[in-house]
Amino acid sequence: MKTWIALLRGINVGGRNILPMKELRALLENLGFEKVRTYIQSGNCIFDYKGSDAEVIAEIIADGIERTFDFRPQVLVITKADLDAAIAGNTYLDEGRNDPKSVHIFFLSKRPDEVDQIALEKIRKSSESFSLSGQVFYLHAPEGIARSKLAAQAEKHLGV
Repeated sequence: MKTWIALLRGINVGGRNILPMKELRALLENLGFEKVRTYIQSGNCIFDYKGSDAEVIAEIIADGIERTFDFRPQVLVITKADLDAAIAGNTYLDEGRNDPKSVHIFFLSKRPDEVDQIALEKIRKSSESFSLSGQVFYLHAPEGIARSKLAAQAEKHLGV
Protein backbone atom coordinates (compact mmCIF):
# COMPACT_ATOMS: atom_id res chain seq x y z
CA MET A 1 0.00 0.00 0.00
CA LYS A 2 1.13 3.50 -0.83
CA THR A 3 -0.15 6.79 0.57
CA TRP A 4 -1.80 9.04 -2.02
CA ILE A 5 -3.37 12.50 -2.00
CA ALA A 6 -6.36 13.34 -4.21
CA LEU A 7 -7.20 16.96 -4.99
CA LEU A 8 -10.71 17.46 -6.36
CA ARG A 9 -11.46 20.60 -8.31
CA GLY A 10 -14.69 22.56 -8.36
CA ILE A 11 -16.67 20.85 -5.65
CA ASN A 12 -18.78 22.53 -2.96
CA VAL A 13 -18.36 25.91 -4.67
CA GLY A 14 -21.29 28.30 -5.07
CA GLY A 15 -23.85 25.61 -4.26
CA ARG A 16 -22.75 23.46 -7.21
CA ASN A 17 -21.24 19.98 -7.30
CA ILE A 18 -22.07 19.33 -3.67
CA LEU A 19 -20.02 16.46 -2.28
CA PRO A 20 -20.19 15.92 1.49
CA MET A 21 -16.88 14.66 2.81
CA LYS A 22 -18.53 11.87 4.83
CA GLU A 23 -20.06 10.53 1.61
CA LEU A 24 -16.78 10.97 -0.29
CA ARG A 25 -14.93 8.98 2.38
CA ALA A 26 -17.56 6.20 2.18
CA LEU A 27 -17.34 6.14 -1.64
CA LEU A 28 -13.54 5.88 -1.60
CA GLU A 29 -13.67 3.10 0.97
CA ASN A 30 -16.20 1.24 -1.22
CA LEU A 31 -13.78 1.64 -4.15
CA GLY A 32 -11.05 -0.13 -2.18
CA PHE A 33 -9.14 2.82 -0.73
CA GLU A 34 -8.02 2.50 2.89
CA LYS A 35 -7.39 4.90 5.79
CA VAL A 36 -9.36 7.60 3.94
CA ARG A 37 -9.19 11.07 5.48
CA THR A 38 -10.57 14.35 4.13
CA TYR A 39 -9.82 17.99 4.83
CA ILE A 40 -12.77 20.27 5.60
CA GLN A 41 -15.17 20.55 2.62
CA SER A 42 -12.33 20.98 0.14
CA GLY A 43 -12.37 17.61 -1.59
CA ASN A 44 -8.75 17.11 -0.60
CA CYS A 45 -8.24 13.60 0.72
CA ILE A 46 -5.46 11.29 1.70
CA PHE A 47 -5.64 7.52 1.58
CA ASP A 48 -3.72 4.31 1.13
CA TYR A 49 -4.14 2.30 -2.06
CA LYS A 50 -2.43 -0.63 -3.73
CA GLY A 51 -2.34 1.01 -7.18
CA SER A 52 0.80 2.59 -8.58
CA ASP A 53 -0.48 4.88 -11.36
CA ALA A 54 -1.75 8.30 -10.27
CA GLU A 55 -3.74 8.86 -13.48
CA VAL A 56 -5.52 5.51 -13.14
CA ILE A 57 -6.36 6.27 -9.50
CA ALA A 58 -7.70 9.71 -10.51
CA GLU A 59 -9.96 8.05 -13.12
CA ILE A 60 -11.26 5.52 -10.57
CA ILE A 61 -12.19 8.36 -8.23
CA ALA A 62 -13.74 10.56 -10.95
CA ASP A 63 -15.74 7.60 -12.33
CA GLY A 64 -17.02 6.74 -8.85
CA ILE A 65 -18.09 10.30 -8.14
CA GLU A 66 -19.81 10.57 -11.52
CA ARG A 67 -21.75 7.33 -10.98
CA THR A 68 -22.75 8.28 -7.44
CA PHE A 69 -23.24 12.06 -7.57
CA ASP A 70 -24.01 12.74 -11.27
CA PHE A 71 -21.09 15.11 -11.90
CA ARG A 72 -17.46 14.51 -12.78
CA PRO A 73 -14.87 16.67 -11.06
CA GLN A 74 -11.33 17.03 -12.25
CA VAL A 75 -9.21 14.87 -9.95
CA LEU A 76 -5.47 15.21 -9.53
CA VAL A 77 -3.66 12.50 -7.58
CA ILE A 78 -0.19 13.00 -6.15
CA THR A 79 2.06 11.13 -3.75
CA LYS A 80 3.27 12.33 -0.38
CA ALA A 81 6.71 12.60 -2.01
CA ASP A 82 5.21 14.96 -4.63
CA LEU A 83 3.76 17.11 -1.85
CA ASP A 84 7.01 17.09 0.10
CA ALA A 85 8.95 18.09 -3.04
CA ALA A 86 6.51 20.95 -3.74
CA ILE A 87 6.91 22.23 -0.20
CA ALA A 88 10.70 21.92 -0.33
CA GLY A 89 10.78 23.73 -3.68
CA ASN A 90 8.61 26.60 -2.49
CA THR A 91 10.49 29.80 -3.24
CA TYR A 92 8.29 31.73 -0.80
CA LEU A 93 8.95 29.83 2.44
CA ASP A 94 10.12 32.95 4.29
CA GLU A 95 7.03 34.91 3.21
CA GLY A 96 4.89 31.96 4.29
CA ARG A 97 6.42 31.90 7.75
CA ASN A 98 5.52 35.56 8.21
CA ASP A 99 2.08 35.38 6.56
CA PRO A 100 0.94 31.82 5.80
CA LYS A 101 -2.24 32.90 4.01
CA SER A 102 -0.22 34.79 1.41
CA VAL A 103 1.56 31.77 -0.08
CA HIS A 104 -0.20 29.30 -2.37
CA ILE A 105 0.83 26.20 -4.27
CA PHE A 106 -1.07 25.15 -7.39
CA PHE A 107 -0.61 21.57 -8.55
CA LEU A 108 -1.04 21.50 -12.32
CA SER A 109 -2.46 18.62 -14.33
CA LYS A 110 0.70 18.56 -16.44
CA ARG A 111 3.90 20.46 -17.00
CA PRO A 112 3.04 23.52 -19.13
CA ASP A 113 4.32 23.33 -22.72
CA GLU A 114 4.19 27.07 -23.32
CA VAL A 115 3.86 29.73 -20.67
CA ASP A 116 2.53 33.15 -21.64
CA GLN A 117 4.95 35.02 -19.39
CA ILE A 118 3.91 38.42 -20.78
CA ALA A 119 0.23 37.80 -19.96
CA LEU A 120 1.13 36.59 -16.45
CA GLU A 121 3.19 39.73 -15.84
CA LYS A 122 0.35 41.95 -17.11
CA ILE A 123 -2.16 40.59 -14.60
CA ARG A 124 0.30 40.31 -11.71
CA LYS A 125 -0.12 42.96 -9.01
CA SER A 126 3.11 44.72 -8.12
CA SER A 127 2.96 43.13 -4.66
CA GLU A 128 2.69 39.60 -6.08
CA SER A 129 5.41 37.15 -7.04
CA PHE A 130 5.19 33.80 -8.78
CA SER A 131 7.37 30.98 -9.98
CA LEU A 132 6.91 27.72 -11.82
CA SER A 133 8.70 24.45 -11.22
CA GLY A 134 7.57 21.48 -13.27
CA GLN A 135 3.92 20.87 -12.48
CA VAL A 136 3.84 23.27 -9.54
CA PHE A 137 2.97 26.97 -9.69
CA TYR A 138 3.89 29.02 -6.63
CA LEU A 139 2.18 32.30 -5.82
CA HIS A 140 2.90 34.88 -3.16
CA ALA A 141 -0.19 37.11 -2.94
CA PRO A 142 0.16 39.34 0.14
CA GLU A 143 -3.07 41.21 -0.63
CA GLY A 144 -4.99 37.93 -0.60
CA ILE A 145 -5.81 35.26 -3.12
CA ALA A 146 -9.42 36.42 -3.53
CA ARG A 147 -8.15 39.72 -4.95
CA SER A 148 -5.53 38.18 -7.20
CA LYS A 149 -6.17 38.13 -10.95
CA LEU A 150 -3.05 36.02 -11.21
CA ALA A 151 -4.58 33.32 -8.99
CA ALA A 152 -7.79 33.36 -11.01
CA GLN A 153 -6.19 33.35 -14.47
CA ALA A 154 -2.83 31.60 -14.08
CA GLU A 155 -3.92 28.28 -15.55
CA LYS A 156 -5.23 29.98 -18.68
CA HIS A 157 -1.83 31.59 -19.30
CA LEU A 158 0.04 28.42 -18.33
CA GLY A 159 -1.98 26.45 -20.87
CA VAL A 160 -3.13 23.79 -18.42
